[in-house]
Amino acid sequence: MGQLSELLALARQRAETQGHPYSGDVTPAEAYALLQHAPGAKLVDVRTRAEWDWVGRVPGAIEIEWNQYPGSVRNPNFLAELKRQVDPECLVLFLCRSGVRSVGAASAAAEAGFTNACNILEGFEGDKDAHGHRGNIGGWRKAGLPWIQG
Repeated sequence: MGQLSELLALARQRAETQGHPYSGDVTPAEAYALLQHAPGAKLVDVRTRAEWDWVGRVPGAIEIEWNQYPGSVRNPNFLAELKRQVDPECLVLFLCRSGVRSVGAASAAAEAGFTNACNILEGFEGDKDAHGHRGNIGGWRKAGLPWIQG
């Protein structure tokens, strides 16, 4: 349990340094470790349905769009869906494509009373490389963590 406490303290420090209102920023590998060892931890994937279908899914993730596809309009039911599917007291880790939308989702969750909301840095696909492609620099998938396609 000591390693989990240290990991969460580091995550909190990262978020505070960036001025984020949620509980922490974790790397994909740290998020996976938390999912494996922190009782009741949940991963909420906030990408769009198109991204889940065409790019890949994280097995066992709760899927709630932050922005709806098509049109990239904010999902007006995001918090209601989150509250219906996730206990506000559990550790909840938010994942998007690159770690940007998940900042918004984690912030909204924290403001709505989720006491242990964290953002997953780098997201599912990571940053763009020099050629404008994702998937080669960082991210859940590049880290070799579980995902499926199809």
